[in-house]
Amino acid sequence: MAGGTPSHDISPQGEQTQERTMTMTTFTPDSFALDTDETTTTTAAMVAGSHTEAIDPVRLRRALKAYTTRFVAAAIESSADGYHLEYGADIVPRAGDVVLARVTEIGKHTRLESPVSRRQLLFPGREILVAYGDRYAPDQFLAHVPTSLEPADLVAGGGLASSVIEMHAKIDGATQIEPIGLLADRAGRVTLDRFAPLGSTATIAKPAAGKVPVVAVFGSSMNSGKSTVLGSIVNGFTNAGLQVAAGKSTGTGAGNDPHHFRDAGASTVLDFTDFGHATTYRLGHERIREIFVDMVDELTASGPDVVIIEVADGVYQEETRRLLEDPEFHARVERVVFASQDALGAVAGMQVLDEAGVTTSAVSGVVTSSPLATREAGQVLGVPVIDTFELREPEVALGLLPSDVFRSQAS
Repeated sequence: MAGGTPSHDISPQGEQTQERTMTMTTFTPDSFALDTDETTTTTAAMVAGSHTEAIDPVRLRRALKAYTTRFVAAAIESSADGYHLEYGADIVPRAGDVVLARVTEIGKHTRLESPVSRRQLLFPGREILVAYGDRYAPDQFLAHVPTSLEPADLVAGGGLASSVIEMHAKIDGATQIEPIGLLADRAGRVTLDRFAPLGSTATIAKPAAGKVPVVAVFGSSMNSGKSTVLGSIVNGFTNAGLQVAAGKSTGTGAGNDPHHFRDAGASTVLDFTDFGHATTYRLGHERIREIFVDMVDELTASGPDVVIIEVADGVYQEETRRLLEDPEFHARVERVVFASQDALGAVAGMQVLDEAGVTTSAVSGVVTSSPLATREAGQVLGVPVIDTFELREPEVALGLLPSDVFRSQAS
């Protein structure tokens, strides 16, 4: 393994943890040495049965926390007492479970995004607190939550533990991690949903009377420029004197996009991690729709002049396509802006949007980086193809809306 095998000698901290063990067992993750025999797949967390072990608050605070676990991290910062680990071959992790893991080999992701979006450098042997989740990223990994606490992969810099099924041919293999145990407290397993401010049991705000226009940003694929387009539109609306609420309803948890939207001028920003998910892949259509609807309602209740929401991945991705066709989506969204990587993607994407029955105001995104590609798309599309950064102009942004209500405010 890259970086060598870290030492795991029993320390006074380890002995203290041993004394606080909550089940009758002489085997604890804290004191078990990492096996250097690569033919052996059994790890400390995979000992037969299921076990619990109290975790020293100092050790828990010392672990690097991921962006996906930021609400859990805030609770630990307030008080790290009362937590324990669940481990053993009978323990089955689920998406949203929080896991304490040890970095064993550095790969694609060399840094872990912190709860405040600092890019923390990873080292072999370092303990990290991340969340289990599935990932759908054509440019990187297809990964699913494993069925045990077997060695896993860090498949996103925001802090996602999973098991790689497929990967892009041109990227490095995933950073490898060894689960130590699932984090738990007196109420049971620590899950993102339980600690999130807008988790599944939260009461969602009711929008005030009156219709607030909602714009949705879709794309042809990952890295088609959706977030940059949304940020530019937010800035254009803000420059026009409007109060803007922005969100991202699907994707893989990371702080870059929400921070981008705030920097662009959005007064209120939400993403799916506020609703208790590190990733939305494989959540199921009902939950995807619920997050979108609740996000629109929560953002609308904050009193903005306009709401704008990004939907991740491409329109061919199953969950994105089903949301696009859902009546609840159509009941809330007046206009769509489409981001594409190239002219052909713009044409194909517009066909999907037209078939779904949505009204598209413009095409933008990476395609507009090339004047030639912009002209190619413009010649065959029936909607404007607008340079991403022109969307920052008040009159251009206001032109995306369904009526002339706000256009008189453009300077």
